[in-house]
Amino acid sequence: MAESIKVVKDKEIARIILNRPEAFNSFDFEMIDAMARSIVELASDNSVRGIVISGEGKAFCAGGDLKWAGSFPSGPGAGFHKLAASFHMMILEIRRMGKPVIAAIHGVAAGGGFAIALACDFRVMEETATLRQAYTSNGLCIDGGGTFTLPRLVGLARALEIVAFDAPIPADKALSWGLVTKVVPKGKAEEEALNMAHELSHISLDSFTWSKQLLTDSFNTSFETQIEHERTGLSACAESKDGREGIQAFKEKRKPDFVPQ
Repeated sequence: MAESIKVVKDKEIARIILNRPEAFNSFDFEMIDAMARSIVELASDNSVRGIVISGEGKAFCAGGDLKWAGSFPSGPGAGFHKLAASFHMMILEIRRMGKPVIAAIHGVAAGGGFAIALACDFRVMEETATLRQAYTSNGLCIDGGGTFTLPRLVGLARALEIVAFDAPIPADKALSWGLVTKVVPKGKAEEEALNMAHELSHISLDSFTWSKQLLTDSFNTSFETQIEHERTGLSACAESKDGREGIQAFKEKRKPDFVPQ
């Protein structure tokens, strides 16, 4: 039986490929648990400086496997409760990870697949692809941090529109709404995502980690608390190896080298 996900390393970039193409990469417990464990391992792998998530076959990810949840012995509620445990661990790891995570979207990203894409730092979407929250059309509420990330990307009113009407969102609209970073021709999402990941692999991960954390946490703190966190982060970055290299490079009027030798 084929592995439900594949992890491929290309120098400093790791690719996570969802591998249930016969189910449009919808995830059952085995698949999402394997993905969560892989994300945790890659987060602590010092040789990896960026991650690209993509899907095998015709879709990025159609979300949670409703057939799996619907046939769970204790009922669908218990099934989703179990599924969400690993799903949420994976989403949290992406959001707290001090490395860029990029979604390469083709076909459809729906339901949990939509939430995975939103959790990533950047999203590259093919011009023929579609986003859809999908949960509400199946009588469910949005999961996977979608209720946190969606209104912060598009605003509360538009987020509620997406939830209530659940209309498929084509690439041009996704770009204009700020849901994706870049739109590319069909068949080019993974290539462009990898190019972005390799470009980002040369930035300071100390700087990226602090900036990502500060931006994410800014919605939950007062202004006074936030700028104090910024002062802590700035001081920590300045004392780090990357910070010292950046300051020295500025003094020497050269480009800093943040990549470990």
